[in-house]
Amino acid sequence: MPMKIKNTLFLLIIIAFYGCHKKPNAQHIHAENWEKRKVNLKKSDSLEYGKSYLSIYSQIYSISQHKTHNLTAMVSLRNTSDTDTIYLLKAEYYDTHGKPIETFFKHPIYLAPMESTDIIIEETNISGGTGSNFIFEWKIPKGCPEPLFEGIMNSTMGQQGLSFTTQAKRIK
Repeated sequence: MPMKIKNTLFLLIIIAFYGCHKKPNAQHIHAENWEKRKVNLKKSDSLEYGKSYLSIYSQIYSISQHKTHNLTAMVSLRNTSDTDTIYLLKAEYYDTHGKPIETFFKHPIYLAPMESTDIIIEETNISGGTGSNFIFEWKIPKGCPEPLFEGIMNSTMGQQGLSFTTQAKRIK
C-alpha cells in the first residue's frame, strides 16, 4: 500500500476515534471544588457586603442582526488580596431578557489570598443570548481589595480566532 494512502487511512481512523468520543456536558469546570469550599458565615460578621455586575456574551452578531456567532465564555472569579480570604455568596447567570438561567453555588464559598476559580459557559450553550450577564454577591474583610470578576469570550474556527474581555462593575 502506498505511503500516502496509509497516512490518509491513519488520519481517518484518528478523526473517527476522536469524533465519536463524547465530550462532557458540564458548563463549569470547578463546581466540584465549590462544595469543598463551602463556608458558614455569621449574620453579624464585620465583613463588607458588595454586589457586582458582569456582562457576558454567549453569542454576538455577525454580518447582520439575523446571523449570530456562538462563543465560549470563561468567567474568572479572583481574590485580588495577597493577605485576606474573601467570600463569594452567589453567582447568578441571566439571559438577555433578565431571566435567571442558573445559580452556580447556593451557599457561600471562600477564595484564599490570590486564588481564582472559573465558570465556563460552553460555546454550544446559547441560553444567555447576546446580552447575558452575571450578578455576584460577595463579602470581604474591611480594608481588603474588592474581588475581580472578568469575562473572557472566545471562539476559533480553522485559522480564524475571536476573543475579547469584559470586567465587572460594582453595583452595590
